[in-house]
Amino acid sequence: MGLRKREKATELKEAKKKTYFAKLNNCPTSPRKMRLVADLVRGINVDRALHILKYNPKEASLRLEKLLLSAIANWQTKNEGVRIEDSNLFIKEISVDAGRQLKRIRPAPQGRAHRIRKRSNHVTLIIDSRVIKVN
Repeated sequence: MGLRKREKATELKEAKKKTYFAKLNNCPTSPRKMRLVADLVRGINVDRALHILKYNPKEASLRLEKLLLSAIANWQTKNEGVRIEDSNLFIKEISVDAGRQLKRIRPAPQGRAHRIRKRSNHVTLIIDSRVIKVN
């Protein structure tokens, strides 16, 4: 039993070495607003995604652009000597999950209080290279 578990662990380590990702935790933007921008760049080439994020007026696009640049830098550290243009990088997966909520109270009429939920999110971005098969 222990041998299979160890083999599985080494297999997961090898798989993690081949994935290139960046994470953004506790980003003070609601997940719904962040998903609108994340859906624009899911599955497209990295250079095109950078252009889309750079010229998008939403605040979430600035944070995603910085995250994408971080993922590209992580790819470069693992692949020294390989040009980005030749590797044909694309956004393989981008997921936006809900983070913690800060609960605040706002005064309301007639002595009441309304709760304000300041939402945050966690973003995980995975990039990969497309392999062009020549027959």
